[in-house]
Amino acid sequence: MPDARYAIAAVLVTAAVTWALRALPFAALAPLRESGTVQYLAARMPAGVMVILVVYCLRDLPFAGVSALAPVTALAVTVGLHLWRRNALLSILGGTAVHVVLASAVFAH
Repeated sequence: MPDARYAIAAVLVTAAVTWALRALPFAALAPLRESGTVQYLAARMPAGVMVILVVYCLRDLPFAGVSALAPVTALAVTVGLHLWRRNALLSILGGTAVHVVLASAVFAH
């Protein structure tokens, strides 16, 4: 078993590395806040990410059968709730609830 000095040194080094790794992102963000590129990305990325997620989730969906009704209906509910209330949490929860109910109860195999 290591002696007490070794254990204390290991704890201190671990604490210093942990503190530095947690502080580093905040130190790096300060100069980026004034960057025009970062401001542009902050304005455009949320919509872009949502489009990518929708395409990813619906990419293998066969639109010819009944199996497409649950996800497409849930997507419509999500978009409708978001346009109506402008609340991301409500939109996501509402769309998820509609999909779960339709997929498990209405269109269950």
